[in-house]
Amino acid sequence: SFGTAVDAAVAYARAGGEYQPPPPPTVATEAEGLRLHLSSSGGTGYKGVTTHYSGRFMAQHNVRGRKVHVGGLFGTAVEAAVAYARAVSKYQPPA
Repeated sequence: SFGTAVDAAVAYARAGGEYQPPPPPTVATEAEGLRLHLSSSGGTGYKGVTTHYSGRFMAQHNVRGRKVHVGGLFGTAVEAAVAYARAVSKYQPPA
C-alpha cells in the first residue's frame, strides 16, 4: 500500500526502470574571482546564505561568535554568496 498516488507511480516507474531522479540543483563554485563556500545542508546551496521572507537572499557570517549581516538583500543566491565570500576573506586571510 502506498501513501499517495505519486508514491505508487514512482514505485511503478522504478520497477520498470523508467524512473530518473531529478538532477541536483546547479550552484556556481566560483564568481568574480572568488571561491564560493558551498553547503549541502542549506536550502540555497551556499554557506552563510539564507532566503529572506521577502524571497530575496541575505548573507551573514559569524565574527567572534556574533552574526554579522553582509550587504543587505540580494536578488540571487550567487550574489549573496559572493558577498559572503568577500566578507569572510576580510576576516580570514588566505593560508
